[in-house]
Amino acid sequence: MAERDQVAEVARARALVEAFEAPDEAQGRDRSAILAFLDAHPDALLRSCVPGHLTASCLLLDAAGERVLLHHHRKLDLWLQFGGHADGEGDLRAAALRELIEESGIEPASMGAAPFDLDIHGIPAHGSEPAHDHLDVRFLARAPEGAEPVCSEESHALRWFTREEALAAGLDPSLDRMVRAVLGA
Repeated sequence: MAERDQVAEVARARALVEAFEAPDEAQGRDRSAILAFLDAHPDALLRSCVPGHLTASCLLLDAAGERVLLHHHRKLDLWLQFGGHADGEGDLRAAALRELIEESGIEPASMGAAPFDLDIHGIPAHGSEPAHDHLDVRFLARAPEGAEPVCSEESHALRWFTREEALAAGLDPSLDRMVRAVLGA
């Protein structure tokens, strides 16, 4: 990607994060940290950026808004929302949508225009990839009626979870927070 294009894409991502209205102090700290990271790292949208890079993800609700679809991530061995690397894309909503469709096989009926959650989390070293941070910008989407998920190579399994099932599954604290936000505390 040309340097000028990269600058424009980072500015695009920065504007999205800057507009995020943090629901609490912790989310406000993550917002500030992501903005500072973007300012300090002109390559923040690329996987090659160390010590971390931006990612985009999506929590998918069923059509009734009663369950969330999660995938059991092959590399991390955890139940997670769908998402992945920005790979230079400053339109983080488009990156989250791309990852959702690739990893679940579902084209959502609707998807929020703005992120509803931000999170910074560490990713352990894997093979030749060093440990690094993911600065994740998260969106919420709703599946169409009768949506049937299709498991990708990145997952061991896909599963619809009710609120109770999700909270009993021992989810990562940030995913637990998102489930509580959309399905109730």
